[in-house]
Formats: sequence, structure tokens, C-alpha cells
Amino acid sequence: MSRTSRTTLRRSRTALMAAGALVAAAAGSAAAAAPFGATAAAAAGCTVDYKIQNQWNGGLTASVSVTNNGDAISGWQLQWSFAGGEQVSQGWNATVSQSGSAVTAKDAGYNAALATGASASFGFNATGNGNSAVPATFKLNGVTCNGGTTGPTDPTDPTDPTDPTDPPAGNRVDNPYQGAKVYVNPEWSANAAAEPGGDRIADQPTGVWLDRIAAIEGANGSMGLRDHLDEALTQKGSGELVVQVVIYNLPGRDCAALASNGELGPTEIGRYKTEYIDPIAEILGDPKYAGLRIVTTVEIDSLPNLVTNAGGRPTATPACDVMKANGNYVKGVGYALNKLGDAPNVYNYIDAGHHGWIGWDDNFGASAEIFHEAATAEGATVNDVHGFITNTANYSALKEENFSIDDAVNGTSVRQSKWVDWNRYTDELSFAQAFRNELVSVGFNSGIGMLIDTSRNGWGGANRPSGPGANTSVDTYVDGGRYDRRIHLGNWCNQAGAGLGERPQAAPEPGIDAYVWMKPPGESDGSSSEIPNDEGKGFDRMCDPTYTGNARNNNNMSGALGGAPVSGKWFSAQFQELMKNAYPAL
Repeated sequence: MSRTSRTTLRRSRTALMAAGALVAAAAGSAAAAAPFGATAAAAAGCTVDYKIQNQWNGGLTASVSVTNNGDAISGWQLQWSFAGGEQVSQGWNATVSQSGSAVTAKDAGYNAALATGASASFGFNATGNGNSAVPATFKLNGVTCNGGTTGPTDPTDPTDPTDPTDPPAGNRVDNPYQGAKVYVNPEWSANAAAEPGGDRIADQPTGVWLDRIAAIEGANGSMGLRDHLDEALTQKGSGELVVQVVIYNLPGRDCAALASNGELGPTEIGRYKTEYIDPIAEILGDPKYAGLRIVTTVEIDSLPNLVTNAGGRPTATPACDVMKANGNYVKGVGYALNKLGDAPNVYNYIDAGHHGWIGWDDNFGASAEIFHEAATAEGATVNDVHGFITNTANYSALKEENFSIDDAVNGTSVRQSKWVDWNRYTDELSFAQAFRNELVSVGFNSGIGMLIDTSRNGWGGANRPSGPGANTSVDTYVDGGRYDRRIHLGNWCNQAGAGLGERPQAAPEPGIDAYVWMKPPGESDGSSSEIPNDEGKGFDRMCDPTYTGNARNNNNMSGALGGAPVSGKWFSAQFQELMKNAYPAL
């Protein structure tokens, strides 16, 4: 799905704290006018459930639920004061600010309306001395909620076996995959197990794709996001578990390809924020899921298009020119990072293309710069970025072991071969490690990690070369030895001859957090011919096996398999081929 074109502050992993929660409930019936806008009516009564979920010497994590017992309101703010010098450092599902000891939590927009009896929940982290107490008084829209509170549990109680200097559950670890299982999507697993031989890999973890608004709740009988997270809690048991969620619904999505176009038009950034990202953020921020490590892949096939397929490039498309001009890719990614990053157990990884897309000199640095622009847009900061993922839904070989970028044949550099075509990188691992360094150099945190999607880049089977090609020319040397058997690096749709790659694993190489199967093997990249659908997915000739190409694949044949359904639908023939050509072999 990705194209080619030439021309959080990280926290150290520590033991998790299992402290008792502190709970406060307060109720009142006073009435007062809302102080911050005509749309917010007075609350005639309110209840606050304030829980100090964890605290340690140096900080605390709290969750707060406020219930409106009065007339319906369309906006809210909750106020209280700290008594022990606490200072809010991070909040989620509300905008939490502080002046001196006074704290104000304002609705996040999507949770502003509170009917009578309705509740809104949010949470925050704060610094503290380990002896924080439940605040004595709360006010909802200026109305005091009076009531008793329970006393705090002593965090140094000798009956508690945990170390009070440990950070709370939900604080980010350096590598979310290390020491954790990864969620197995039961829907994908069932499809895989139903295939002959598919039970050999049906227990592998894959990404959950939210590729349209309806997917959040579940479309056409499929599982929604909460369904997956509830199932993840079951799979988690008493250990750690990573859930992989693909955020994929930008306005004017994937401007260089029709097969993966989406439901939102180029200007619908408002809908993207309020109908797509905000509901996802609310679900991921639910305290019920605080014990899960949620990894997001943020918007594949987007930002690199603004470098390679816009402006005066021969590969430019009118659609990409529009998205570069209106800025909605940058705004959308920034908004997603900001909102999703509010939950302390969410790990955002931005999609970073692949070596056959941005590995050339004129794409490499420029792409890093635009990633930084997006990561500091719409309220986001580089601390909302835990890392980057490369090769998502693509086929680039992990390691090309039969030739290197420094090789030469008869005085001609490998870079001059038709296959490499002056790229600086020959495979995905070398690219990901180098691009990580480039990202740090433009301002991302030095602790960022990389993911590599190895779901379909194995290139095994009978045609896998066992050594370098002949030294007749640089092209025979490279073509005879390369594992990646595509006709051209720019070919991305349902590639013939591809195989399953390395199985998902944590920390396989320096700088690499994990090899993942973010793209579920067996799910199509796009239809081989036009198929009407209600998902906004068009027909792209790059998925047509008879297509002779365009500037983005140097006018080569597409290399696509025939008989494919629309993107995301099950493609049995491809699944069988991926198993047949798996490397390592099944």
C-alpha cells in the first residue's frame, strides 16, 4: 500500500505497582450558574468518584468520574484543590490545568454533554510526596459537591509488597513488546485456521485496523474496538499484553493510490477529529483498559506522499498536491498523536514508509522533517511519539544478505543497478536503523524505537537465491542474489511470489522494538478489477496484473496477483501463496 518515488518522553521499564485505590464520593444539591459559557447549564447536584489508583514516592495516578445529578448540561468543568503540593503533569479525556493548588478539569469536547444521571471519566498523573489525600471539596460548573471522603490507604503499608518508588501501572515502558504477549485477533485467527494449513500460524498476533468510522463500533457484524479490547483483557490474564491498533482514516487518505482511498474527503478534517479520533481516544482512555499496552500505528501511506508525490515531482498526483496545500495530513496526524497520546498506556508509532519509498537522498531527510512537523502540530509534541513503523503492509525484504550497498561489480556500484537505482539502502532493517538516527537528529527523543512489519516480506520458497548473482554486470549480480523478487520496488499490491516473513518478536535488533505482523496476512491490498463498495475504496490499476505501470514504478508491470477482492477483504489465494513462500519456512 506504500509507494516508491526517487525524484513520550520514554520511561525506563520497572516493576508495576499494585497499590490499593483511594476512593471519594461526594454529593450535593446546590445550584449555581455555569461560569464558562452560555451553553453550559447549572448542575443542581453532582457526585464525584475520585480514585487514587496508584501512588509512590514522587507521584500518583488518579481516575475521576463525575456524575451530573441535575439538569442536562452541554459543557462541564470540575474544580478542586490539592493540599499536599501535588502538581498535575499529564491528563487524558479532559483538559486538566492547575494554578497554584487549584485544579480545573474541563471537558474534552466529545464528552461535554452530560444528561441527568450521566457521567464523564478522566484521569491524570501528578507529582507528589507519596502521601496524597482525596481532595475535600469538588465543584461542578461552580456547584459544590459536599460529602464525606474515605481516608487514603498508606502507600508504605507493610502489607503491600510493592516498592513505593515504582511508577504506576500504565506508565510507559521503554519497549512495550518486551516481556509481553501480543493480542491475537480472533477474527483473523478464524480466517487463517479455516485455510488448509492455516492452523500453523493462526495463533500469531496481527493488527486491528480501524479503516473507517464504522469500524470503531464494528461494521457488518464484525468486532468493534471495545470488543477487541475486552477480548484482550481475557487474553492478558495476569501478565502483560500488547494490543496493536492501526489508525487509518485521514481525509483524502492515500492520495497516490485509489485502492486504499477512504471515506473522508480531502477537506473533512473536522469529521476526522470528532467522529473518528475523539471516539477512539475516549475508548482507549477508559480506565477499564489501563492495564493493556496499546500500540497504535498512526496513519500509513500519508506523510511521505507529501514529499514524494506532490509538487514538481514526476511522480506527483493532483490529489497529493491538494493534501499538501490544505495541510490536513499534517493536522490529522498531529491531532491523532495529541489525543491518543493522552492515555499513559498508549504507545504511538508513526508510519514511516519503507526503504523503497523514502530511502533516496532527496526523500530521506525531507520525510523526517515532515514527520517532525506533524508531531508538533495540533497540540502534539514529540513526547506523544514512542516510535515509528516501517514496511507497513509492504513487501520490502528485511535483510538482503547476498549483496550490500557498498559492493561494486567491475567498478560499478550496486547503487547504480536498476534494482537499487541510487537508493542508499538495500533492505528494511538497514533503512529502519538509519532512519531512526535521522529522526533523532531532527528533534525526536533519543529513546524512540522502530517496528518493522514482516508479515509479507519473507520471499522464501523455491525461488529464494542461495547466494550472490553472477558478476557479469552489476544488474546480474543484484538481480541474481536479491530475495525481494518484485519486478520493481514501487510495486505494492498483492505481490506474486511473496511469503510470510519473520514471526513477530520483541527487540530483535538494536533500535528495533519488534518485528510485527501489522498487516494481517491474507487480507487484500486492493481489488484486481473494479468492485463497487460502500467503504470509499477505489480500483487502482496497480492491483491489476495486466497493468503496465506508471512513473511511481518506472512503468513496469504491476506484479499483482489476479482475482483479488477490495482492500481488507480475505484473499485465500494470496494467503496460500504467503504460506508456501514463508521464510523462515513453516
